[in-house]
Formats: sequence, structure tokens, C-alpha cells
Amino acid sequence: MADYEVQTAFLGEWGRFQQQVFFLLCVTVIPNGFTILAIVFLADTPPHRCLVPAHLNLSAAWRNSSIPLETESQTGALVPSKCARYRLKDVLSFSEKGLLPGVDVNLSNVPKEGCLDGWEYDQSVYISTITSEWDLVCDDRWKNPLTSSVFFSGVLTGSFISGQLADRYGRKVMMFVTITVQTVFTLIQAFSPSWTVFCAMFFVVGYGKISNYISAFVLGTEILGPRVRTIFSTAGMNLFFALGYMLLPILAFFIRDWRMLLLGLALPGFLYLPLWWYIPESPRWLLSQGRVQEAEAIVRYAAKRNKIEPPPVIFSFSQSERTKTHNICDLLCSPNIRWISLMLWLVWNTVTISYFALSLNTANLHGNVHFNTLLSALIEIPAYILSWVLFRWCPRRLSLFLTLFMGGSFLLLIQCIPASMMTGKFAVTTSFAVIYAYTAELYPTVLRNTALGTCSMAARIGSIIAPYFIYLRSYSISLPYILMGSLTALVGLLSLLLPESYGMPLPDTITHMQHFPGHTLNIVSPMTLSLWLFCFF
Repeated sequence: MADYEVQTAFLGEWGRFQQQVFFLLCVTVIPNGFTILAIVFLADTPPHRCLVPAHLNLSAAWRNSSIPLETESQTGALVPSKCARYRLKDVLSFSEKGLLPGVDVNLSNVPKEGCLDGWEYDQSVYISTITSEWDLVCDDRWKNPLTSSVFFSGVLTGSFISGQLADRYGRKVMMFVTITVQTVFTLIQAFSPSWTVFCAMFFVVGYGKISNYISAFVLGTEILGPRVRTIFSTAGMNLFFALGYMLLPILAFFIRDWRMLLLGLALPGFLYLPLWWYIPESPRWLLSQGRVQEAEAIVRYAAKRNKIEPPPVIFSFSQSERTKTHNICDLLCSPNIRWISLMLWLVWNTVTISYFALSLNTANLHGNVHFNTLLSALIEIPAYILSWVLFRWCPRRLSLFLTLFMGGSFLLLIQCIPASMMTGKFAVTTSFAVIYAYTAELYPTVLRNTALGTCSMAARIGSIIAPYFIYLRSYSISLPYILMGSLTALVGLLSLLLPESYGMPLPDTITHMQHFPGHTLNIVSPMTLSLWLFCFF
């Protein structure tokens, strides 16, 4: 089916049908921008201290002095303890005797105890978060980062399962099923009675998030023509994702209660369900399944929308491979697709490590959390526009190499030029957009969704590893950037081994795939690449 684009060329590139598909699919990923960093606001930890029960007959002086002062590790300033208080039995005894703290009583001699009555939280920024509601602080503070890990575990699971389901049952079906899953379980999550239930729902939301995005991405890539496909797969989808990302801090600024915020994030998802009647299935996928009549019906509908008269017969061929069921094992079935898959997994993993490590580091900057999140989203907009420019006019390998190598180089220069961190994030974000579109062009229709799912799995491994790169700051401030910069620049060089897809039609079967130059030209040996993969994974 290498001539699919020739057979449908009469539709044109940018008619009403293509415009409808382009914008509706882009709109469906706005909630993904909501979800990816919603945990920043849902699980933020407000300033807190041990609760001193109001019914105790304590003077204002003793109530204020019942919390010991501790030295803050970052600033060295004395601040009230978050996890301890002076033993209230002794404090109450001193208060009843009319003694004054620090004058009649040396507080350093008073025994301490934990927050036996719970905590009181500052409500100047949040009315409530899951941290303040379920006291995920002190001895239970480990539950806070685990919440994010559970979410990414759901994303990892979705990456593994959804791609194969979409290649088997259809892109459109999988997209709307996962939109429904993401919306319904986010709504249920807002009524979670406990942290355990919240995490269970968050796992499913993570599954729906990645499955929806990949299905929409592949569907648009297969329906749209070459030029429009370039805009869609780089700037289009990513800019609408960034729009959701930008709306998140704005919505969180006005809704300070985590349950109400989740409701605000969930309810718009129901607006997407009527789009089922306006977004078609992929004709490419239907043809790969041997469903020629259904594919022709969609193309004829597209011609009618574009006010074009279609030819009497559009598709007149039959090929046994199109009816064959493919699965994840086919990504390793032949040397060519195996080398391409291994190299792409390596690139996706490394890009994700750098992207999330830099994003997490940006979120930890001093200042207002809403403004910092908005700024982090705004930085990505010019990066996505640049990815479209590169993808439109430059070879794929060159685009990926330049963005990865420059991103790694800027990260290595952070100690000399601190401002290069934002430039590095800009370059890495650009490479993230490029690799998504590049991957979709390299794999055939019969395996495209599965392949993107496995690449997303490799990316999720990178997102799990990324926080540990930031943790290395405790040993050396420059160490995380040296590691990220070196890995990113090296993978940029290795990406030159991938085949070129610029100007090539989308492959529809495994035999139509481009050849891996590093394999056919014997540039790299299996032992060498295995060593690289071992080092990175």
C-alpha cells in the first residue's frame, strides 16, 4: 500500500475534511496537558506545623512557643518544626502556673513529642491538597512522590497495552474509549475517600492519558497528507497540549481546593464524546485489515466534504499481509526493524530523562508555583514551532541530531553560562516533538500504534529515572547536568544511524520500511550497540 497517497491525492492537502480532522484531533489532547502536571497542585505541601488543640487552656504566648524552632537546611534560618512539638502535658502545666516561656522556663529542657493531634496547614495558597487532607507529611511524606510514580506506572502500562489494541481494533475506537476512561476516572478520583483509592484511580487516569494521545497522534498522521501531517505531528498536537498545560495553572489559581480542581479538569472531557460522529477511522488502518469498502466510504465522504468528485474505483488491490495480525514481537522479527526499534527506544529514553529532569528542576524554582508552571509551559511553545520548521524543510536525521546535540551541549555549559539551562530545555523539548513525528514516519501502518506505544514505554522508564538525576545535586550541583548533557549529546550522534524518512511515503507494511543504515552498511556491530543499550538502560 505504498501508493495510498497517490490513490488519494485527488482529495488535496487542506480541504474542509482535512481541516476538520486536524483541529478536532488537536482539541482532544488539551486534557492531556491538564493531567501531566496536575499533581503539582493536587499534592503540593503547604507550610505546616503540629496542631495544638483549641480546647486547651493555653495562653497565646505558650501556644506560639509550643512548637520548637529548627534550622532550615536550605536557608539556615530558624523556622517552626513541621513534625514535632513540646510535650503538651508539660506546656499546659507551665501555663497553669502562670510561667512565661523563655523567661521562667528554659524550653530546651522540655521534652518533645510528635504531632499526636495532627497538623495545621497554611491556607494562603491552597484551601486543601491531598497532602493536607491525608497528612502526607513527616513519617508519611514518602507517599507524596509515590503518588506520581503510580501515575507514571499507569502511563507505562497504557504504553504497553493500548498500542497493540489500537492496531487490532482501530485508532478511533481506542481513542474514544481512553478519553472516556480518563474523564470518568478523573471524576471518580475527585471523590476519593482515601489516599489509596486516589492512587488507584490515578493509575487508570495515567493509562488513559497516554493511550488517548498516541491514538489521536497516529490517527491524524495516517489521515492527513504529507505537508499537513508535518504540521500536525510537530506543532499542531504539541501546541494544543501546551495550551492545556498553560490552562492548568490558571485554573488552579482560581480553584484552590483539590477536589474541585479535579472536577474542573474532568468535566470538559465529556464535551469530546460527541466528536465520535465527526472524526473518522483511519482509511490506512482499514485497508491494512482488508476492510476496503469501509476505507472507500471514508475517502468518498472526504471528497464530498472537499467538493471533489472521486474516481469510480479508489482502491483496487488485495494483499495478504494487510489482514495479518501483528503484535509487539514483530518489532524484533527482522534485523532491519529490530535495529530501528532498539535505536528509537534508546533515543526516546534519553530525551525523556533530560526533558523531565529539567522540567522537575524548573518546578522547584523559588517563587509562585502558578507562575513557574505557566512559564514552564510558555517556554515550550517556540520549541514546538521550531520543531515544525525543522520537520517541514530539513531532513529528519539532521533535525533530531541538531536538537539533541545542541541540547546536550548547552547542558554541559550550565556551569559557565547558567542561562543555558533554559536553552537546553528549549532544545530538548524541540527534539521531543521531532522524535514523535519521526517515529510515526518510520513504522508501517500495521505496527504504527504498537511501535509508538513501545517507544512511549521506553520514555516512561526515562521519566522514572529523571528524578534521580535531580537528586544527584546533593552530591554535586554540576553532576546532573554533566550526565544529562553527555548522554543527550552522545545519543544525538547515534541518531545519525537511523534511516531518513524526509520526502518518503508512509510505509504501510513491514517490507515497505526504510533500511537502517547502521545495519546495512555495517557501521556498528551488534556487540557495540548492545553495550550502548546496557549503559543507557
